[in-house]
Amino acid sequence: MNKDDVRMKGKWFVYLYGPDGNLKEQREGANVVTTVGKEFLASFMNSAVAAAATFTAKYVAIGTNSTAEAAADTSLGSEVSRHTGTASYISGQIFQIKATFATGSGTGSIVEYGLLSSNTAGTLLARDTESAINKGANDTLTVVCQLTIS
Repeated sequence: MNKDDVRMKGKWFVYLYGPDGNLKEQREGANVVTTVGKEFLASFMNSAVAAAATFTAKYVAIGTNSTAEAAADTSLGSEVSRHTGTASYISGQIFQIKATFATGSGTGSIVEYGLLSSNTAGTLLARDTESAINKGANDTLTVVCQLTIS
C-alpha cells in the first residue's frame, strides 16, 4: 500500500457492567469497514456533491507544471483552466468527477490535474501529474477523476 492511500480505520470499545454498576469486562477491537460500507461512502460523496451544501468537490483544474504530486500540495503548480465537473457514483467504492475543457479553454502542454472544492481557490482533494498532452485551441479535453475508498 502506498503511504498516501486513504483508508478508514477506527476502534470499538465495549464495556460490560454488572447489576451493581461496576465494570465487569471490557473489550477493545479494531474496526473493519465493510465492502458495502465503502460503497455507501462513495455513493454518499456523489450525493453530497449533487446537493452541494457543504461538500462541493466537483471542480477539475488542469495545469502545466510537471512537479510531481505530493500529499502536501494545496494547489496546482501552474493552473491554466478550471471547470465544474459532473459527479457520479461508480460501483466498486468509486466516486467520479468528469469535466470537459472545450475548444479555446485550457490550451497548452497539460501535465497536471486537480480536484478542488471551489471554482476559485478552494481545497485541493487530489492532484496528479502525467506526461504532457498538447491541447490546441481547437481541441477538447475530457478529464475524469476517480476516488476509490479502500
